[in-house]
Amino acid sequence: MKTLLHVGCGAETRHHLTPGFRGDGWREIRLDIDPAVKPDLIGTITDMSAVADGSVDALYSSHNLEHIYHHEVPQALDEFFRVLKPGGFVVLTCPDLQSVCAQVAKGRLLEPLYTAPAGPISALDILYGHEKKLAMGKSYMAHKCGFTWQSLCHHFEQAGFYWQVGGARPQYFDLWLLAFNDEVPEEVRMQHAALYLPS
Repeated sequence: MKTLLHVGCGAETRHHLTPGFRGDGWREIRLDIDPAVKPDLIGTITDMSAVADGSVDALYSSHNLEHIYHHEVPQALDEFFRVLKPGGFVVLTCPDLQSVCAQVAKGRLLEPLYTAPAGPISALDILYGHEKKLAMGKSYMAHKCGFTWQSLCHHFEQAGFYWQVGGARPQYFDLWLLAFNDEVPEEVRMQHAALYLPS
């Protein structure tokens, strides 16, 4: 059985994972900053010292990287790289600033752009963090940096990852990235993209 480290897991539910990670072949280890969500490990995206070097086959991070400052991003990606086994990979999604800013340029800052399980989401929420959660005192939910597809790939390249696969989904205002910590054949890259990235 392969091991998946789910970084910033939130409340326990398999639906927080992409379909490719929901099968019986994966064992999920949940890591989060918030003890209230009852993670397996408490930690942050920049300090995953509770996870041993080279101990997981894959890492999944959904809407976490934007919660740290831009200068902390290399530290977080170094942690991603450290915990992965040889041939390991990362699946990551985060807001796409390019598509969000296009809506802001049209004057759509406060009106809902879409509805999530947490409720209506505006460009302001995407840029700075979900207002309702911040109002509840969850200051760690603030957004402190952001990415375009090009800048996200650049960060992963600088951290030593190979073969960034994915891209922007402007209709959903998000980016999806698949990156390996080792060189892998194109066939493997495409198989993983089909399994772990949204169509």
